[in-house]
Amino acid sequence: MEKHSIIICILLAIITTNLIRVVPMLLIKGQISNRFLRSFLYYVPYVTLAVMTFPSMIQTTLTPLSGIIALVIGIIAAWRRLGLFPVAAICCAIVYLIDTLII
Repeated sequence: MEKHSIIICILLAIITTNLIRVVPMLLIKGQISNRFLRSFLYYVPYVTLAVMTFPSMIQTTLTPLSGIIALVIGIIAAWRRLGLFPVAAICCAIVYLIDTLII
């Protein structure tokens, strides 16, 4: 790829990223009073994170089974009110153990 086209791609990425953040601030002046819209906007970051995380948990392991088991155990650990770091450590350990036992 030429240096000129790389710079154009970077500038387009900067413009689109900033437009996504600036346009809502320009269009919405006051506080949002619609209850449905407020609850929708409240959950958007969680849904986005889940959509990016869950498929990756299953597809990036050596076997999908280890990712699914780690996901289930991670949900149980989070349900029992463990913090983010312990849940992540437990899930990593589960995937490591299952993948090393299978190979």
